[in-house]
Amino acid sequence: MSTPSTILPTEEIDYPDSDGQPMAENTLQFRWITTIQGGLDALFRDNPDVFVAGDLFWYPVQGSNTIRTAPDALVAFGRPKGYRGSYMQWREGNIAPQVVWEILSPGNRAGELDDKFEF
Repeated sequence: MSTPSTILPTEEIDYPDSDGQPMAENTLQFRWITTIQGGLDALFRDNPDVFVAGDLFWYPVQGSNTIRTAPDALVAFGRPKGYRGSYMQWREGNIAPQVVWEILSPGNRAGELDDKFEF
């Protein structure tokens, strides 16, 4: 979900890895998130150039730490596996995740899901 931002020099910006919010609102939602992410990991386990993650901040714009979202699961083809505290698109060859999943939770509103889809 994007929010208004102020663009600052990159070296002055902190790109948080967490917002302190829980990954899921209930056990069923958590099970879907981990099942999707785990299944994707298994599907692409032998391809070193497919990055799969779950509940990871994605920052698409260098210089802004407020334009971000944290899909429940994401896949970025053409990016190597490995640890990331967040997905900073400009550090990933400017490759955006090509597929993302968002699991509906009881707290989601229609407008919120529309915003996530537009992102």
